[in-house]
Amino acid sequence: MAMEKEYPMTKAGKEKLEQELEYLKTVKRKEVVERIKIARSFGDLSENSEYDAAKDEQAFVESRIQMLENMIRNAKIIEEDLESSDIVSLGRTVTFVELPDGEEESYTIVGSAEADPFEGKISNDSPIAKSLLGRRVGEEVTVQTPGGEMLVKIIAVK
Repeated sequence: MAMEKEYPMTKAGKEKLEQELEYLKTVKRKEVVERIKIARSFGDLSENSEYDAAKDEQAFVESRIQMLENMIRNAKIIEEDLESSDIVSLGRTVTFVELPDGEEESYTIVGSAEADPFEGKISNDSPIAKSLLGRRVGEEVTVQTPGGEMLVKIIAVK
């Protein structure tokens, strides 16, 4: 049997996925079944767009449930390493400034399962995170991004 992919994540990230899974199973699934039931009552299913939309949503919900169950089952919780507090690692928040005169930016580096750039959480697979992982406070790092290279200086790791 093939090895299943591990999903590195924080404890909070796993809890968030578990909450979403619980919501999908207990609330959303029932809502979709009810929509299908109502759409069926409209009659001819061959030209029933409400029925088609509800079935599509049901397929999406079931697919998301399976994906979440797999991610939770294969979660690898990131333990905080207090000894090397100035090294950028998974689960830590890194603050850097783009050189020569950029603004300060902070991101928490998390596994791809819980990445959310709008919340300041970037995937360990992202170009920025790949460049910063293992580096120390004070280091200047060249980051390869889709828009080109940028030089940053790490100013804090929490």
